[in-house]
Amino acid sequence: MAKKGDWVRIHSIVLKSNERTAKIPADTQKCDLEMWTKGFLTEDAEIGDEVTVITASSRKEKGKLIEVNPYYTHSYGKFVPEIVKIDKQLREIMDFGGDK
Repeated sequence: MAKKGDWVRIHSIVLKSNERTAKIPADTQKCDLEMWTKGFLTEDAEIGDEVTVITASSRKEKGKLIEVNPYYTHSYGKFVPEIVKIDKQLREIMDFGGDK
């Protein structure tokens, strides 16, 4: 259960596919325009409930509660040994603070 004031992520449909403009690509027209928003919960709720949040910029947004205490899960990928070699070579070429 999420409590009032918890940092959460919500999901909402901004426009249904049939409400979208004809000026976008056909494959895009077939999809709903969705929004995922993070903010502070305004009331206690369960995952899946329709809720209101106050965003970091003080906007009120409504949507379905999908996550409590969301965090970033992306990365820059796996370690690439060549990058370390490039860094060393670059530092030698630029000679930070050296006599060259």
